[in-house]
Amino acid sequence: MNGVQLYLLSEKLMGLAADAVPEGSALCEFPPAARLVLADVGQQLTTSEAEISRRTGLPGEYVQSVVAGLTAEGFLESAPGPDDEPLIMPGCRRPFGDDTEPLTDAAIAAALGIRGIVPVRNFATTLDSLARWLRVGTVRPSAGQFDAAYGGTPPWETRRPQLAFAELAKKGAIRGRVLDAGCGTGEHALLAASLGLPALGVDLSAAAIEIARRKAAERGMGEQARFEVRDARDLGALGERFDTVLDSGLFHVFGDEDRARYADSLRAAVVPGGRYFMLAASDRQPPGFGPRRITVPEILDTFADGWHVDAVDLVTMDITLDPNGMRAWLAAITRV
Repeated sequence: MNGVQLYLLSEKLMGLAADAVPEGSALCEFPPAARLVLADVGQQLTTSEAEISRRTGLPGEYVQSVVAGLTAEGFLESAPGPDDEPLIMPGCRRPFGDDTEPLTDAAIAAALGIRGIVPVRNFATTLDSLARWLRVGTVRPSAGQFDAAYGGTPPWETRRPQLAFAELAKKGAIRGRVLDAGCGTGEHALLAASLGLPALGVDLSAAAIEIARRKAAERGMGEQARFEVRDARDLGALGERFDTVLDSGLFHVFGDEDRARYADSLRAAVVPGGRYFMLAASDRQPPGFGPRRITVPEILDTFADGWHVDAVDLVTMDITLDPNGMRAWLAAITRV
């Protein structure tokens, strides 16, 4: 792509960004650079003003001003973070419209002077692969950032089990000793406990574990469901083995290196014949707010050694940012 084509593409996509804003939205009053800040926060879910500035290249003072404006309009929220630096996360107000993917295809095709959906998708896939290789825009939140997120309501905290996992429970697929990896406030460990199964929930966030323990006590499940502050990339340190592992929204948090380490960690914690059920953001979800989208080949590659991928199905994952949820992969994987 030459400079002229790149410029045309940027112009087309700026127009697309404007089209994606619902008519009459307060977001119309914000310039494109401000919308870039909003989109960046949506990709990271929890971040800081300094990180936004570093990723977008926008001056820190400008980012600070934009965050204040978007927060006042309800598009963003902030909470106290580590080292007295506020944590920024999506607010309760949805900023963008739906079904912008066809518009994106049209913009790319027009800018590059190509026709047909296949060349456009090939181009988009190539850019996405390059971004992943360069790790563009990927920052794994720290434990302190996750703790701060629980000062409000994180986008993944729906206060109920994911429907996909509730269906697994109905089918009897959740059995034996259960591990809820990246448990958050513990809904899936508590789901297992309600089935009479011993369950352990682990999470990097002490704030989330405190809430999970309180839930267990309030529901009379304090003995059946345990919760510990642990790093899911080092499950072998638990010294325990499990028949079933539930993972709702943890796998898609990791970058490539951490993902491989996580798979090794799971291998040390799951008995042969045990099953790992993973719910992760799908690449079938249009670009926008939310975590890095996961492809089926990434799942297959990660679990190629010592595992058998039984099924990968497209389902809906509940999130607080959208009443319709988001597209996600439900993977059923057996420890060989």
